[in-house]
Amino acid sequence: MTAAENLLEAAAKRLFATHVTRALREQAENGVWPAALWSALEEAGLAQPALPETAGGAGGDLVDEATALIAFGRAAAPVPLPETMLAGWLLAAAGLPVPQGPLSLAPVRKEDRLTLVRRNGGWRLAGRMTRIPWAGAVTGLAGLAETAPGTYAVAWIDREAYQAAPGRNMAGEPRDTIDFADIVLPDNAVAMVALTADDLYRRGALMRATAMAGALAQVLDLTVRYAGERSQFGRPIGKFQAVQQQLAILAGQAAVASRAALGAYEILARGEDAGFAIAAAKARVGEAAGVAASIAHQVHGAIGFTHEHELHYSTRRLWSWRDEFGGESHWQAWIGRRAATLGADSLWPLLTGTLDG
Repeated sequence: MTAAENLLEAAAKRLFATHVTRALREQAENGVWPAALWSALEEAGLAQPALPETAGGAGGDLVDEATALIAFGRAAAPVPLPETMLAGWLLAAAGLPVPQGPLSLAPVRKEDRLTLVRRNGGWRLAGRMTRIPWAGAVTGLAGLAETAPGTYAVAWIDREAYQAAPGRNMAGEPRDTIDFADIVLPDNAVAMVALTADDLYRRGALMRATAMAGALAQVLDLTVRYAGERSQFGRPIGKFQAVQQQLAILAGQAAVASRAALGAYEILARGEDAGFAIAAAKARVGEAAGVAASIAHQVHGAIGFTHEHELHYSTRRLWSWRDEFGGESHWQAWIGRRAATLGADSLWPLLTGTLDG
């Protein structure tokens, strides 16, 4: 990391440590919006770190975005930070204004589809969206919709334009359902964009993988600390070789997850095709999540499953996020299809990032 990135990481950690408490998480899971936390994120420039200042962002780069997402995942912060960044990226790519406040986006699932059709001097929006993050709590949504087969536009959908049926994921985060029917948007809320549904899905997968890397780092810290504090047979359990071996595996999984996610971000920041790196990162981080959560709960024993202990805030997010924007099997299949299409002679260059074209 550069000196500037280290400063950003330290500032993000301090901000989350100050604002994200057990009480805040419990209130958020009961439907209370954490207004002070969100205001602090906007004031610190962490809500849109990679957007240029002309688009309402902090003027940073993609590595800054990754740094903020890791800190967010480590803190298990109950706000739609990745979704806000993703919506901001969509709106900016289409040349639309990026509103202040928390944002979300649609669609987020492969099987869901938004469409826009010209109607009455505007655009008619249609589609049933499921598992939309925080749809009922945000300022509005950035929608990526087809205007014709293979042609897409971004639509700004104000919160007052839709009703959200509430739902939750395993982590207690809102995942809502919206039926868009007979909603007509004005021309200035829609703009064509040179992106596809696959581009959005990949970018969402990278953001989820990066936040998961932060959550894995927190799981490792909590587990190492507990192994040093919990005594059995007259000494801390972390002194037993069997436990040390499990902690070593957990540390390895957390390190691999972080490197995979940050590596994909670095490729994206260089302007290169990061599709393979993103697919590999989401698959590998999802695998790490399963191994790490299992070890962490084994080391913690029964106390790790209680509501009073902090561990579940991270492991429930890992279990939830690993399936969003494609689970391991989805991205492993994507990698297999990519390798098969390119052929045997291209496999090693593909794996090492030296493939031309």
